[in-house]
Amino acid sequence: MTYRFFTPAPTRAATGRTAAVYQQMRDDFLGPLPTFQALSAVPEVLAATWALMREALLAGDAPRVDRELVAAAVSRANRCQFCVDAHVLLLHALGAPKLAEAVARGETPAEPRHAQLVRWAQASRSPRATDWTSPHGPEITGTLLAFHFVNRVVSALLDPDLLPAGLQRSPLVRSVGGRLYAKAAREPKEPGRSLPLLDADATASPPAWAGDSPVGVAYASLRNAATRGGEDLLGDVARQTVTATVRWEDGRFPARPADWAVDLVRDVPGADRIGTRIALLAAFAPSAISPGDVALWRLSHPADADLVRLVAYGAITATDHVAQALASAHL
Repeated sequence: MTYRFFTPAPTRAATGRTAAVYQQMRDDFLGPLPTFQALSAVPEVLAATWALMREALLAGDAPRVDRELVAAAVSRANRCQFCVDAHVLLLHALGAPKLAEAVARGETPAEPRHAQLVRWAQASRSPRATDWTSPHGPEITGTLLAFHFVNRVVSALLDPDLLPAGLQRSPLVRSVGGRLYAKAAREPKEPGRSLPLLDADATASPPAWAGDSPVGVAYASLRNAATRGGEDLLGDVARQTVTATVRWEDGRFPARPADWAVDLVRDVPGADRIGTRIALLAAFAPSAISPGDVALWRLSHPADADLVRLVAYGAITATDHVAQALASAHL
Protein backbone atom coordinates (compact mmCIF):
# COMPACT_ATOMS: atom_id res chain seq x y z
CA MET A 1 0.00 0.00 0.00
CA THR A 2 1.37 3.41 -1.01
CA TYR A 3 0.22 6.78 0.27
CA ARG A 4 0.18 9.45 -2.42
CA PHE A 5 1.42 12.57 -0.65
CA PHE A 6 2.70 11.67 2.81
CA THR A 7 3.34 8.68 5.04
CA PRO A 8 1.31 8.66 8.27
CA ALA A 9 2.93 8.00 11.62
CA PRO A 10 3.20 4.28 12.49
CA THR A 11 0.23 2.89 14.37
CA ARG A 12 2.44 1.95 17.31
CA ALA A 13 3.23 5.65 17.80
CA ALA A 14 -0.43 6.62 18.19
CA THR A 15 -1.57 8.23 21.43
CA GLY A 16 -4.77 9.68 22.86
CA ARG A 17 -7.89 9.58 20.72
CA THR A 18 -6.05 8.13 17.73
CA ALA A 19 -4.82 5.20 19.80
CA ALA A 20 -8.35 4.62 21.12
CA VAL A 21 -9.75 4.57 17.58
CA TYR A 22 -7.09 2.10 16.48
CA GLN A 23 -7.89 -0.15 19.42
CA GLN A 24 -11.58 -0.23 18.49
CA MET A 25 -10.58 -1.13 14.92
CA ARG A 26 -8.55 -4.05 16.21
CA ASP A 27 -11.50 -5.17 18.34
CA ASP A 28 -14.29 -4.69 15.79
CA PHE A 29 -12.88 -4.63 12.28
CA LEU A 30 -9.63 -5.56 10.53
CA GLY A 31 -7.24 -3.34 12.43
CA PRO A 32 -6.09 0.19 11.51
CA LEU A 33 -6.53 0.14 7.73
CA PRO A 34 -4.70 2.62 5.45
CA THR A 35 -7.89 4.64 4.96
CA PHE A 36 -7.95 5.55 8.63
CA GLN A 37 -4.20 5.89 9.01
CA ALA A 38 -4.33 8.55 6.27
CA LEU A 39 -6.78 10.53 8.46
CA SER A 40 -4.75 10.18 11.65
CA ALA A 41 -3.19 13.62 11.21
CA VAL A 42 -6.60 15.05 12.19
CA PRO A 43 -7.87 12.94 15.11
CA GLU A 44 -11.37 14.48 15.25
CA VAL A 45 -11.99 13.61 11.58
CA LEU A 46 -10.45 10.16 12.08
CA ALA A 47 -12.70 9.42 15.06
CA ALA A 48 -15.87 10.66 13.35
CA THR A 49 -15.14 8.72 10.15
CA TRP A 50 -14.57 5.56 12.15
CA ALA A 51 -17.74 6.15 14.19
CA LEU A 52 -19.89 6.55 11.08
CA MET A 53 -18.44 3.47 9.43
CA ARG A 54 -18.69 1.37 12.58
CA GLU A 55 -22.23 2.36 13.53
CA ALA A 56 -23.55 2.16 9.95
CA LEU A 57 -21.63 -0.74 8.41
CA LEU A 58 -20.76 -2.99 11.34
CA ALA A 59 -23.24 -2.52 14.21
CA GLY A 60 -27.01 -2.90 14.38
CA ASP A 61 -29.46 -5.32 12.84
CA ALA A 62 -29.54 -4.58 9.07
CA PRO A 63 -28.21 -7.50 7.00
CA ARG A 64 -24.45 -7.10 6.78
CA VAL A 65 -24.36 -8.48 3.23
CA ASP A 66 -26.75 -5.72 2.15
CA ARG A 67 -24.52 -3.09 3.70
CA GLU A 68 -21.35 -4.46 2.11
CA LEU A 69 -23.16 -4.54 -1.23
CA VAL A 70 -24.10 -0.88 -0.83
CA ALA A 71 -20.51 -0.01 0.13
CA ALA A 72 -19.20 -1.72 -3.00
CA ALA A 73 -21.87 -0.21 -5.28
CA VAL A 74 -21.27 3.36 -4.05
CA SER A 75 -17.54 2.81 -4.42
CA ARG A 76 -18.03 1.74 -8.04
CA ALA A 77 -20.22 4.79 -8.71
CA ASN A 78 -17.45 6.97 -7.28
CA ARG A 79 -14.73 5.10 -9.23
CA CYS A 80 -12.87 4.10 -6.05
CA GLN A 81 -11.32 0.79 -7.04
CA PHE A 82 -9.53 0.41 -3.70
CA CYS A 83 -12.87 0.38 -1.86
CA VAL A 84 -14.60 -1.86 -4.42
CA ASP A 85 -11.84 -4.44 -3.94
CA ALA A 86 -11.99 -4.23 -0.14
CA HIS A 87 -15.75 -4.77 0.04
CA VAL A 88 -15.78 -7.53 -2.55
CA LEU A 89 -13.37 -9.34 -0.22
CA LEU A 90 -15.70 -8.71 2.71
CA LEU A 91 -18.64 -10.13 0.77
CA HIS A 92 -16.54 -13.28 0.44
CA ALA A 93 -15.91 -13.15 4.19
CA LEU A 94 -19.66 -13.02 4.81
CA GLY A 95 -20.25 -16.20 2.79
CA ALA A 96 -21.57 -14.59 -0.42
CA PRO A 97 -18.93 -15.55 -3.02
CA LYS A 98 -21.24 -15.52 -6.07
CA LEU A 99 -22.54 -12.09 -5.19
CA ALA A 100 -18.98 -10.90 -4.49
CA GLU A 101 -17.71 -12.00 -7.88
CA ALA A 102 -20.71 -10.51 -9.69
CA VAL A 103 -19.94 -7.20 -7.99
CA ALA A 104 -16.27 -7.51 -8.88
CA ARG A 105 -17.20 -7.93 -12.55
CA GLY A 106 -19.57 -4.97 -12.45
CA GLU A 107 -22.61 -7.17 -13.12
CA THR A 108 -26.14 -6.68 -11.81
CA PRO A 109 -26.76 -9.15 -8.96
CA ALA A 110 -29.14 -11.99 -9.79
CA GLU A 111 -31.37 -11.52 -6.73
CA PRO A 112 -33.89 -8.70 -7.36
CA ARG A 113 -33.50 -7.19 -3.89
CA HIS A 114 -29.73 -6.99 -4.33
CA ALA A 115 -30.12 -5.55 -7.82
CA GLN A 116 -32.41 -2.84 -6.42
CA LEU A 117 -29.87 -1.96 -3.71
CA VAL A 118 -27.14 -1.57 -6.32
CA ARG A 119 -29.29 0.68 -8.52
CA TRP A 120 -30.29 2.78 -5.52
CA ALA A 121 -26.68 3.14 -4.32
CA GLN A 122 -25.35 4.09 -7.74
CA ALA A 123 -28.11 6.66 -8.32
CA SER A 124 -26.99 8.58 -5.24
CA ARG A 125 -23.93 9.92 -7.05
CA SER A 126 -26.28 12.46 -8.73
CA PRO A 127 -29.19 12.79 -6.28
CA ARG A 128 -30.95 15.70 -8.00
CA ALA A 129 -30.77 14.23 -11.49
CA THR A 130 -32.09 10.86 -10.33
CA ASP A 131 -34.64 12.20 -7.82
CA TRP A 132 -32.81 10.10 -5.25
CA THR A 133 -33.86 9.56 -1.66
CA SER A 134 -33.76 6.61 0.73
CA PRO A 135 -36.41 4.07 1.66
CA HIS A 136 -33.89 2.36 3.93
CA GLY A 137 -33.12 2.62 7.63
CA PRO A 138 -30.21 4.50 9.22
CA GLU A 139 -27.68 1.67 8.94
CA ILE A 140 -27.96 1.16 5.19
CA THR A 141 -28.39 4.87 4.47
CA GLY A 142 -25.49 5.69 6.78
CA THR A 143 -23.31 3.11 5.02
CA LEU A 144 -24.01 4.83 1.72
CA LEU A 145 -23.07 8.25 3.12
CA ALA A 146 -19.99 6.87 4.87
CA PHE A 147 -18.65 5.58 1.59
CA HIS A 148 -19.38 8.75 -0.33
CA PHE A 149 -16.96 10.35 2.13
CA VAL A 150 -14.45 7.52 2.44
CA ASN A 151 -14.23 6.90 -1.32
CA ARG A 152 -13.12 10.47 -1.87
CA VAL A 153 -10.54 10.42 0.92
CA VAL A 154 -9.12 7.12 -0.32
CA SER A 155 -8.97 8.22 -3.97
CA ALA A 156 -7.25 11.46 -2.99
CA LEU A 157 -4.68 10.14 -0.53
CA LEU A 158 -4.00 6.46 -1.39
CA ASP A 159 -2.91 4.56 -4.46
CA PRO A 160 -5.65 2.24 -5.76
CA ASP A 161 -3.91 -1.11 -5.18
CA LEU A 162 -4.49 -2.74 -1.81
CA LEU A 163 -1.87 -5.41 -2.61
CA PRO A 164 1.20 -5.33 -4.90
CA ALA A 165 0.37 -5.54 -8.62
CA GLY A 166 -3.34 -5.52 -7.86
CA LEU A 167 -3.31 -9.08 -6.49
CA GLN A 168 -6.49 -8.32 -4.53
CA ARG A 169 -8.38 -8.54 -7.85
CA SER A 170 -7.60 -12.24 -8.23
CA PRO A 171 -10.69 -14.36 -7.40
CA LEU A 172 -8.42 -16.84 -5.59
CA VAL A 173 -6.88 -14.11 -3.44
CA ARG A 174 -10.35 -12.71 -2.67
CA SER A 175 -11.60 -16.14 -1.67
CA VAL A 176 -8.62 -16.86 0.60
CA GLY A 177 -8.76 -13.36 2.11
CA GLY A 178 -12.46 -13.78 2.76
CA ARG A 179 -11.84 -16.94 4.74
CA LEU A 180 -9.15 -15.22 6.79
CA TYR A 181 -11.49 -12.37 7.73
CA ALA A 182 -14.69 -14.41 8.09
CA LYS A 183 -14.71 -14.52 11.89
CA ALA A 184 -14.09 -10.79 12.32
CA ALA A 185 -16.66 -9.90 9.65
CA ARG A 186 -19.44 -12.03 11.10
CA GLU A 187 -19.17 -11.21 14.79
CA PRO A 188 -22.04 -8.96 15.99
CA LYS A 189 -21.05 -5.47 17.13
CA GLU A 190 -22.76 -3.51 19.89
CA PRO A 191 -24.22 -0.21 18.63
CA GLY A 192 -22.93 3.04 20.09
CA ARG A 193 -19.52 1.92 21.28
CA SER A 194 -17.71 4.48 19.11
CA LEU A 195 -19.68 7.53 20.27
CA PRO A 196 -17.53 8.31 23.36
CA LEU A 197 -14.66 8.97 20.94
CA LEU A 198 -16.46 11.98 19.46
CA ASP A 199 -16.32 15.62 20.50
CA ALA A 200 -19.26 16.31 22.79
CA ASP A 201 -20.04 19.63 21.09
CA ALA A 202 -19.91 18.10 17.58
CA THR A 203 -22.74 15.59 17.96
CA ALA A 204 -25.67 17.97 18.33
CA SER A 205 -28.56 17.98 15.86
CA PRO A 206 -28.36 14.50 14.32
CA PRO A 207 -30.24 14.41 11.00
CA ALA A 208 -33.92 13.55 10.89
CA TRP A 209 -33.40 10.58 8.57
CA ALA A 210 -31.44 8.79 11.29
CA GLY A 211 -33.98 9.03 14.09
CA ASP A 212 -32.32 8.23 17.42
CA SER A 213 -29.78 5.84 15.86
CA PRO A 214 -26.08 6.23 16.74
CA VAL A 215 -25.57 6.52 12.97
CA GLY A 216 -27.08 10.01 13.01
CA VAL A 217 -24.86 11.15 15.86
CA ALA A 218 -21.80 9.86 14.02
CA TYR A 219 -22.81 11.54 10.76
CA ALA A 220 -23.43 14.88 12.49
CA SER A 221 -20.01 14.65 14.12
CA LEU A 222 -18.26 13.91 10.82
CA ARG A 223 -20.10 16.70 9.02
CA ASN A 224 -19.14 19.21 11.72
CA ALA A 225 -15.52 18.09 12.04
CA ALA A 226 -14.83 18.03 8.31
CA THR A 227 -16.69 21.28 7.59
CA ARG A 228 -14.68 23.12 10.25
CA GLY A 229 -11.54 22.28 8.30
CA GLY A 230 -12.77 24.19 5.28
CA GLU A 231 -13.85 27.12 7.41
CA ASP A 232 -10.37 27.31 8.94
CA LEU A 233 -8.47 26.99 5.65
CA LEU A 234 -10.51 28.83 3.01
CA GLY A 235 -12.11 32.25 2.76
CA ASP A 236 -15.79 32.97 2.19
CA VAL A 237 -15.62 33.21 -1.62
CA ALA A 238 -13.66 29.96 -1.84
CA ARG A 239 -16.12 28.06 0.36
CA GLN A 240 -19.08 29.49 -1.54
CA THR A 241 -17.47 28.36 -4.80
CA VAL A 242 -17.06 24.81 -3.53
CA THR A 243 -20.60 24.61 -2.14
CA ALA A 244 -22.24 26.12 -5.22
CA THR A 245 -20.28 23.92 -7.60
CA VAL A 246 -21.23 20.77 -5.71
CA ARG A 247 -24.86 21.82 -5.88
CA TRP A 248 -25.08 22.67 -9.56
CA GLU A 249 -22.79 19.94 -10.91
CA ASP A 250 -24.73 17.27 -8.94
CA GLY A 251 -22.06 14.57 -9.04
CA ARG A 252 -21.14 14.92 -12.72
CA PHE A 253 -17.66 13.55 -13.45
CA PRO A 254 -15.54 16.21 -15.19
CA ALA A 255 -14.23 14.98 -18.52
CA ARG A 256 -10.91 16.79 -17.95
CA PRO A 257 -10.72 17.42 -14.20
CA ALA A 258 -7.56 19.52 -14.22
CA ASP A 259 -8.87 21.96 -16.83
CA TRP A 260 -12.34 21.99 -15.25
CA ALA A 261 -10.94 22.98 -11.87
CA VAL A 262 -8.75 25.75 -13.36
CA ASP A 263 -11.78 27.40 -14.94
CA LEU A 264 -13.81 27.28 -11.74
CA VAL A 265 -11.27 29.06 -9.54
CA ARG A 266 -10.52 32.01 -11.83
CA ASP A 267 -12.64 34.41 -9.75
CA VAL A 268 -11.44 33.12 -6.36
CA PRO A 269 -8.92 35.36 -4.54
CA GLY A 270 -5.39 34.34 -5.47
CA ALA A 271 -4.39 33.09 -2.03
CA ASP A 272 -7.31 30.64 -2.03
CA ARG A 273 -7.14 29.35 -5.59
CA ILE A 274 -5.04 26.24 -5.02
CA GLY A 275 -6.99 25.28 -1.90
CA THR A 276 -10.29 25.71 -3.73
CA ARG A 277 -8.99 23.65 -6.63
CA ILE A 278 -7.98 20.77 -4.34
CA ALA A 279 -11.30 20.88 -2.47
CA LEU A 280 -13.25 20.80 -5.75
CA LEU A 281 -11.20 17.89 -7.06
CA ALA A 282 -11.72 16.07 -3.75
CA ALA A 283 -15.47 16.46 -4.24
CA PHE A 284 -15.64 15.36 -7.89
CA ALA A 285 -12.46 13.61 -9.08
CA PRO A 286 -10.13 13.10 -6.11
CA SER A 287 -7.64 10.87 -7.91
CA ALA A 288 -6.92 13.86 -10.18
CA ILE A 289 -5.31 15.80 -7.32
CA SER A 290 -1.71 15.95 -8.50
CA PRO A 291 1.68 16.22 -6.77
CA GLY A 292 1.93 19.68 -8.32
CA ASP A 293 -1.34 20.74 -6.69
CA VAL A 294 -0.14 19.51 -3.31
CA ALA A 295 3.29 21.13 -3.71
CA LEU A 296 1.66 24.51 -4.37
CA TRP A 297 -0.65 24.06 -1.37
CA ARG A 298 2.26 23.17 0.89
CA LEU A 299 4.01 26.47 0.12
CA SER A 300 1.54 28.11 2.49
CA HIS A 301 0.27 25.05 4.39
CA PRO A 302 3.17 22.62 4.92
CA ALA A 303 1.47 20.41 7.53
CA ASP A 304 -0.01 17.03 6.54
CA ALA A 305 -2.98 17.84 8.78
CA ASP A 306 -3.97 20.81 6.62
CA LEU A 307 -3.96 18.69 3.46
CA VAL A 308 -6.16 16.10 5.18
CA ARG A 309 -8.54 18.81 6.41
CA LEU A 310 -8.82 20.26 2.91
CA VAL A 311 -9.53 16.89 1.30
CA ALA A 312 -12.04 16.06 4.05
CA TYR A 313 -13.79 19.40 3.44
CA GLY A 314 -14.25 18.69 -0.27
CA ALA A 315 -15.36 15.13 0.51
CA ILE A 316 -17.95 16.11 3.13
CA THR A 317 -19.35 18.88 0.92
CA ALA A 318 -20.09 16.29 -1.78
CA THR A 319 -21.39 13.79 0.78
CA ASP A 320 -23.70 16.29 2.40
CA HIS A 321 -25.13 17.15 -1.02
CA VAL A 322 -26.40 13.56 -1.07
CA ALA A 323 -27.58 13.80 2.54
CA GLN A 324 -29.57 16.94 1.74
CA ALA A 325 -31.80 14.83 -0.53
CA LEU A 326 -32.74 12.91 2.61
CA ALA A 327 -33.37 16.13 4.52
CA SER A 328 -35.72 17.34 1.77
CA ALA A 329 -37.62 14.07 1.92
CA HIS A 330 -38.28 14.59 5.64
CA LEU A 331 -39.70 18.12 5.32
